Amino acid sequence: MTNPSPEIAPAPSVRLPTREGVLRAAAKMNALLPHTPLLPLELPDGNIAWCKAECLQPMGAFKIRGAWHRLTELTEEERARGVVAVSSGNHAQGVAWAARRLGISATIVMPSDAPQIKLSETRRMGAEVMLYGRLTESRDAIAAEICAERNCVLVHAYGDPWVIEGQGSTGIEIASQMECFAGGAPTRIITPAGGGGLASGLALACPDAEIVPVEPDGWDDISRSLAGGSIVDVGANPPPTSCDALQAIATFPINFAVMASHGMKGVAVTDAEVRAAQAYAFSKLHLVVEPGGAAALAAVLAGKVSVDGRTAVVLSGGNVDPAAFASVIADI
Repeated sequence: MTNPSPEIAPAPSVRLPTREGVLRAAAKMNALLPHTPLLPLELPDGNIAWCKAECLQPMGAFKIRGAWHRLTELTEEERARGVVAVSSGNHAQGVAWAARRLGISATIVMPSDAPQIKLSETRRMGAEVMLYGRLTESRDAIAAEICAERNCVLVHAYGDPWVIEGQGSTGIEIASQMECFAGGAPTRIITPAGGGGLASGLALACPDAEIVPVEPDGWDDISRSLAGGSIVDVGANPPPTSCDALQAIATFPINFAVMASHGMKGVAVTDAEVRAAQAYAFSKLHLVVEPGGAAALAAVLAGKVSVDGRTAVVLSGGNVDPAAFASVIADI
């Protein structure tokens, strides 16, 4: 395995993400789609975790939130120019879904080793897909080149204020649902983390809750960045992981600033722990959750993060190849 190509941060934004923006994004989502369920899950030790089933979104992941908020904020002139996104698959589908609904052309830069289901669904929804080598090429450099050639608008998977706000709408829903079902707002939200867009949005949405980002072993650059006080990348030769959705090379300053100011501390999980979480979610909640989408639950089941009666666990996506998922649940 070669050294990953460094991510190239988007040009400095004219604005920062805000809680007001998160609330605006949540209002848009309320008008667009039903809330995804918040399901009580009894853990092996008898405690209850509240699982936010974002795997049940129309395109199978929470990424629809940031994509919708970002694309609906474009001016008419920007919509006419089209958009470019970078994604391992879930943001790709979110942008493709929103772009088709809004009549905007979309080009998505995706890794050649992305799960086939994510590639095919992105194309099915009308987006143009351009492939790159995940560990030998910079997806952000490719996207920047396309934007320059075609005069498109970049919709980054996590380093974008509107995308962060859109993902934060997940937290607004969680807070409302937990007030109803758990007797109060969440004290802790455990979330899968790739580039940090969802973790950042949750911090803005639920400023009084502890936010715990969970990454795959060897791809835990956010955890190490937060612990060290400055951004670091995954380093040379990161190990293979089933969590394709969480393979960001490094977080961006716009995300790091929010996460660090919130005092976050991250944890990492193994592939075996992820597989166990996928099987547990299927067995107990009857949900199909992809590896990256199960990372937060994996941390809970492995005893790496504790829960109380008001802990939420985000099941962030369910776009997994059928054969891969069949192997996970074969021994249940």
